[in-house]
Amino acid sequence: MKCEVKYKPAFAAIFITLEPGEKVTAEAGAMVSMDGKLTMKTEFSGGFFPALMRKFFGGESLFVNVFSNETRQSLNLVLTQSVIGDIEEIDLQGKEICFQPGAYIAHTPGVKMGVSWAGFASWFAGEGLFKLKISGRGKVFFGAYGGITKKSISGQFVVDNSHLVAYEPGIKMKIGLSGGLLGSVTSGEGFVNRLSGRGNIYLQSRSISGLVGFLRPKIR
Repeated sequence: MKCEVKYKPAFAAIFITLEPGEKVTAEAGAMVSMDGKLTMKTEFSGGFFPALMRKFFGGESLFVNVFSNETRQSLNLVLTQSVIGDIEEIDLQGKEICFQPGAYIAHTPGVKMGVSWAGFASWFAGEGLFKLKISGRGKVFFGAYGGITKKSISGQFVVDNSHLVAYEPGIKMKIGLSGGLLGSVTSGEGFVNRLSGRGNIYLQSRSISGLVGFLRPKIR
């Protein structure tokens, strides 16, 4: 299987070439185009009850689409996300990664999707009590609104709530004021996410909630 992310960083899309017998799983609605000979099947990811967990607790779609090449020739598939922004690929190699709602796009065979407890800090930040957890061996693709920055942290690190896209399970989150009460209100930052631990995090350069806040007074 050959995968290439093109049109980075603003309008990224995943171009996939499936060899005979290969398949890839994608979030519902991610397909842009595909060769007519590709087979597409819609199913509950991992079964009915796990799919319900991901839908209501992980913020993802109830269904996924499985694209498979059942011919004897190479076939092409293009996937993307609904927002304007970048797309990244992670080769898990037995590791795990947690995604914020809506970040997941697709994965190759060998990757498993699940839901893990995110904590009350995540709920207070408006991200829900559970996170989508990806594990196994294979590639997973995820997207963000704006550009994506990968950062390795060791110790304390502060992130605005709406800019965290993905993080390794060893990272812990704690919601708190950006400064003192008066300073937090007047600075416009309010609450921030104070991360701690050791591992990789992925940040998006833009905030959808920030965009909504900017547009709301202009469309009344």
